[in-house]
Amino acid sequence: MEYRRLGASGLEVPALSFGAGTFGGRGPLFGAWGRTGVPEARRLVDLCLEAGVTMFDTADVYSDGASEEVLGAAIKGRRDAVLLSTKTGLPTGEGPNRAGTSRRRLIESCEGALRRLGTDVIDVFQLHAFDAGTPIEEVLATLDELVRAGKVRYVGVSNFAGWQLMKSLAVADRYGWPRYVVHQVYYSLVGRDYEWELMPLAADQGVGATVWSPLGWGRLTGRIRRGAPVPPGSRLHDTASFGPPVADEDVYRIVDVLDEIAAETGRTVPQIALNWLLARPTVASVTVGARNEEQLRENLGAVGWSLTAEQVRRLDAASARTAPYPYFPYERQAGFARVNPSLLAGSRA
Repeated sequence: MEYRRLGASGLEVPALSFGAGTFGGRGPLFGAWGRTGVPEARRLVDLCLEAGVTMFDTADVYSDGASEEVLGAAIKGRRDAVLLSTKTGLPTGEGPNRAGTSRRRLIESCEGALRRLGTDVIDVFQLHAFDAGTPIEEVLATLDELVRAGKVRYVGVSNFAGWQLMKSLAVADRYGWPRYVVHQVYYSLVGRDYEWELMPLAADQGVGATVWSPLGWGRLTGRIRRGAPVPPGSRLHDTASFGPPVADEDVYRIVDVLDEIAAETGRTVPQIALNWLLARPTVASVTVGARNEEQLRENLGAVGWSLTAEQVRRLDAASARTAPYPYFPYERQAGFARVNPSLLAGSRA
């Protein structure tokens, strides 16, 4: 397994990490992703560690905390062999203080995560969303205290807009508080919005990307293709509804090329889609999930090989989208704007 630096930090993380969102199965929303219990989770962790996948990602909102509990039980006795990443900030119950990233919420969330995970320190503690109601200074000062107390090693964010992340980094620099070293983002061949603003920001500021839903909410599993629509009632319909909408023709065009490259390489459609992401600028780790050993083994097959430059070009072309304002002029005036073309126009360098 290849290891990469997480942003500008000294932490080395595996190119593939494991998302434990399917652990637990409790609750109506995030609990619907899977119902993996402790014995099955322990086996999946075994397979991950055998392959060098040592980072495991979860959140307090997944299965109402059961995901953290199951993950904690699955790694019991081998805490030193793994990196634990968890998130907080989304609502976990009723009441004004059960959501957001206020000082009270962050401290309570951290303590709760430590207890459920069965550990005394979280390797990467991330904000699951930007809280517009809490001053950035309050958020960062609290995270600084958690780091100084030895309860958190590194801090990061997820799903931030560019200005939210940049302002937070500026405040951290002003007061000498810990900088965010990771941004957990949605990024896939069917969702390349990350490239326009967040990727150049990450490259400039030393913020590594960890990718969630790298298969585009199930659209790139190989089960959706032109002429073979997903049967009514399939989980893929429900899964895709959580993510940004994508026109069917756009999905088919990308999958057509994935199928061609699968025939050329002997790899599967998901493996090719994941491998494409692993070569993108600023990507530190791609988070994969699995409900069973078969899915996990297939995802693990995404590493240890590379697409050719020509295959990458075809995937880039099939998945390209018109840049939103104000980025589209850069496609035509990159030299005038003095921007790095590898980090603009869909990273089509």
